[in-house]
Amino acid sequence: MRAPLVSIVLPAWNAAATLAACLASIERQTEPHFECLVVDDGSTDATAAVAQATAARDPRFAVVRLPHAGVVGALTEGLARCRAPLVARMDADDVMHRDRLLEQVAMLRDAPGVAAVGTRVRFFPRATLSDGLRGYEAWLNAVDSPARVRAEAFVECPLAHPTLMVRTEVLRAVGYRDVDWPEDYDLVLRLLAAGHVLDVVPRRLHLWRDGGDRLTRTSARYAQERIVACKAAFLAAGLLARTDEYVLWGYGGTGRALRRALLAHGKRPSHVVEVDPGRLGQTIHGAPVIPHEALAAVRGKPVVASVAGARPRDAIRVALRALGLRETVDFVCAA
Repeated sequence: MRAPLVSIVLPAWNAAATLAACLASIERQTEPHFECLVVDDGSTDATAAVAQATAARDPRFAVVRLPHAGVVGALTEGLARCRAPLVARMDADDVMHRDRLLEQVAMLRDAPGVAAVGTRVRFFPRATLSDGLRGYEAWLNAVDSPARVRAEAFVECPLAHPTLMVRTEVLRAVGYRDVDWPEDYDLVLRLLAAGHVLDVVPRRLHLWRDGGDRLTRTSARYAQERIVACKAAFLAAGLLARTDEYVLWGYGGTGRALRRALLAHGKRPSHVVEVDPGRLGQTIHGAPVIPHEALAAVRGKPVVASVAGARPRDAIRVALRALGLRETVDFVCAA
């Protein structure tokens, strides 16, 4: 059998109810030259049996059984066993479009400077989908270029982790970390911090299952507080690395949470930009509250715009660019 072009790493824990549909979607890929490593993370249900049934009839599938150690351990073990030059992620409760591998391979082949690509997504089942997830889906699917991936990186994770295809040498160099926040967001931010270019195939090629047993619902490391801590850590090491002061635009719930998280890294706002006339002229934790028109007087300090809502953030971007500030260099938008 020819060497695989893509190694699919598929961690699975007690996923017997959804794994068969997931594996069937992989079997019918129009790019046939892959290996799929199903890493059974110590399941106590029929996960291993479902995976082994597929492996018995299709030699492109292999099952790796481990004691239960969590998703990072499963991903690390799977990555160590990959034989292909490209690694594709997949989750055991999701479904691939039949052209997913084909289109991602083509993009990486045609763009040698791109380290990884994701795809657009569609959450399912639709009948029970919350307004919040519908909004997240729309935002995620609007991220359509390497520039947008980088610009949106501190709003939310700009690429859905189970859609990623990464050059194997890049992923092994960066690796997965068992940290106190989401390992997928941590990976994307570290790839960006290392200067890698990340892109998106502009098609919905991944069906992303929403359910009550998703890690985002059950694991403490996916709590909003931990996601904000993740953003703060990377902002402190990146945009704010050379200064302990920054300008904070927005002091709603998102701005307050990010200020607290950045304070843990010794970073504090020198000024707070607000549009609420009732706050202008006041001080917040020692920082004067100013209108955005006064930003020209505090040039030279990085700006962190922490405002919920895509429209307000876009308006802030317009205002900051009009001052000659460059996104991701002089300012970032966060949420």
